Amino acid sequence: MSARLDEKVAIVTGGAGGIGRAYCLGLAGLGCAVVVADVVDPQPVVDEVQTAGGRAIAVRLDVSNPAATQGMVGQVVDSFGRIDVLINNAAYYLALTQGPFEDIPQLEWDRAFAVNVRGPWLCSRAVYPVMRSVRSGKIINVSSTTVWDGTTGFVHYVATKAAMLGFSRALAREVGPFGIAVNTVTPDYTPHNAEFAERQAADLDGLITARRCFKRSQRPDDMVGVVLFLSGPDSDHITGQNFLVNGGGVFQ
Repeated sequence: MSARLDEKVAIVTGGAGGIGRAYCLGLAGLGCAVVVADVVDPQPVVDEVQTAGGRAIAVRLDVSNPAATQGMVGQVVDSFGRIDVLINNAAYYLALTQGPFEDIPQLEWDRAFAVNVRGPWLCSRAVYPVMRSVRSGKIINVSSTTVWDGTTGFVHYVATKAAMLGFSRALAREVGPFGIAVNTVTPDYTPHNAEFAERQAADLDGLITARRCFKRSQRPDDMVGVVLFLSGPDSDHITGQNFLVNGGGVFQ
């Protein structure tokens, strides 16, 4: 069982739906105050948390905007007085154009890197002074099993998620002297978005499930346990690591 997170404050980018929503509900369930930050309306998830007796605020946020990330930190400090955890979950993924690498529009390539790489950098940079001042904090970045698979049709997305591994390793070394841990979690294909799933190859989920030790689809809740562990005190001596959560999947 994960340690309680009472009095802690966590920011979850991309928290308005899918796996991000699961992170928010899981953190709140352990007593953590949650900042649901998203470019789409985060209020429904805030309402869920508050209905269950938790603490949460909504922040409309484009993680690729430097001023917006700095403004978010100010809002969080004004509301809760501290920041203990940052989960860089927001990603440009569902709206991506799929196809050969030579056909990817340059604007879409740039947008993928703006959200998926610049965003975690800007958010980490924004929370860093707050965490450094108390010599404590947890930053959790999100990669993807597509990096290991070398999934075709998503070269821009795969490249951004590979960048998260290097970013986390380097950042862990820079901020470690101030007691701040930086780790990466890597989810597998999680068909929680029906519209996105319909655009994939026939029975993609079945093909991926077949190569797992656990023969079932992956769900958003499957990612929550490792994030709660990395957010709490039981992981205080773990940094610069990547945690694969894929049901024991074998990469081809």
